[in-house]
Amino acid sequence: MSSLGHFHVLVFLCALLFYSANSRKPQLLHDTGSEDGAEGTRWAVLVAGSKNYDNYRHQADICHAYQVLRQGGLKDENIVVFMYDDIAFNPENPRPGVIINKPDGRDVYEGVPKDYTREAVNVENFYNVILGNESGITGGSGKVLKSGPNDNIFIYYADHGSPGLLSMPDGEDVHAKDFIEVLEKMHNLKRYKKMVIYVEACESGSMFEGILKTNLSILAVTAANASENSYVIYCGGEYHGVCLGDVFSVSWLEDSELHDMSKETLEQQYQVVKRRTGPDSEPWSSHVSYFGAEELLKDYLVSYIGTNPKNENITSAGFTASPISSSSLVKTRGMPLLYLQSKIQRSPMGSPERQELEKKLFEEMNHRKQIDQNIIEILRLSLKQTNVLNLLTSTRTTGQPLVDDWDCFKTLVNSFKNHCVATMDYGLKYTGALANICNIGVDVKKTVSAIKQACVH
Repeated sequence: MSSLGHFHVLVFLCALLFYSANSRKPQLLHDTGSEDGAEGTRWAVLVAGSKNYDNYRHQADICHAYQVLRQGGLKDENIVVFMYDDIAFNPENPRPGVIINKPDGRDVYEGVPKDYTREAVNVENFYNVILGNESGITGGSGKVLKSGPNDNIFIYYADHGSPGLLSMPDGEDVHAKDFIEVLEKMHNLKRYKKMVIYVEACESGSMFEGILKTNLSILAVTAANASENSYVIYCGGEYHGVCLGDVFSVSWLEDSELHDMSKETLEQQYQVVKRRTGPDSEPWSSHVSYFGAEELLKDYLVSYIGTNPKNENITSAGFTASPISSSSLVKTRGMPLLYLQSKIQRSPMGSPERQELEKKLFEEMNHRKQIDQNIIEILRLSLKQTNVLNLLTSTRTTGQPLVDDWDCFKTLVNSFKNHCVATMDYGLKYTGALANICNIGVDVKKTVSAIKQACVH
């Protein structure tokens, strides 16, 4: 064969190898629109469902997530952010205008779009945003998901939770059944191809267990199972009385920043985050869980959150974030007390400020004690029996939904909130007991009457 012939053969072989290598690459989504037959767009909704400085970590988590998505290639026009926006310039913030998500971390607040802030952070706007219903929006930027059947959606929520609920700063909470119905409506309207939901909250597994169908192409990953606390981390230092992050959240965010998301699957990140959030053998740990379309675990993360080009070829096997020990963790529901105790310690002895803080701490502890007594009395009045303590903690078999009659549950939760002044910080941890009342079949009106009677102060 002539030298020219050898050259042609070599060119052909190189072309063949190039085509073969590219054909083996994962099929990724690009931001090129969502018309039929076109590659889809990646959309994201980020929700910090709390307010007040002692909840610093939730907005820090959300701002950090925004930075990860932007570095990953998602556009501002495809990211919707819900945050109360009362942390960065809060008088207690030691670094005004800056939010960090770990000690000595970089500012994650800069550049974050303020789509929905203050009173616009509410459940109605959240549902209308993900449904793409512009006419239903009140306040805020008006930005909604304009997604279609070829698009992937990533939803990340960080805040307080309780059995069957996720908190919002004001107004109605996100109820599990309502949220699932909205997701099913999105599926019926063909508003997405695939969806991944990450939830940072106590008892977050209860939002999906037994009610998220496996045929919706939705995978939900939660910081905890249906009956346990989630945990906070990076507490103390110059940020007295607050924590900078939540364990589940910083675990997935730090993993995403360190690795090539075009080569890491959801399954791989799930395993990394699960191990770091807490070993099964440790009583202090929460158990990261997933629900819904298990087949999505095989997808590469780049299809939902993008990937930073500087991390090309860095795999999850190289994850080097420090392990988390029980001594560095705080239960989420303990944070309000920790916050007040820290402020008291930093106040001058005998000062009016210290006396006012001590009064607030005393009132908070008394309120918690009163809530504990209220729920027991509600159970006794509803069930007409005295041995009710088992109903405070009993849970259903794994795989079953929290409750069968969700209308009963919602009625009792709202009554408990209104009459007993139960908040997500503490009192609403007892929503599982209210679900147990519904599952026993006690008349709803009688239970509402019991709630009113038990909570008369």
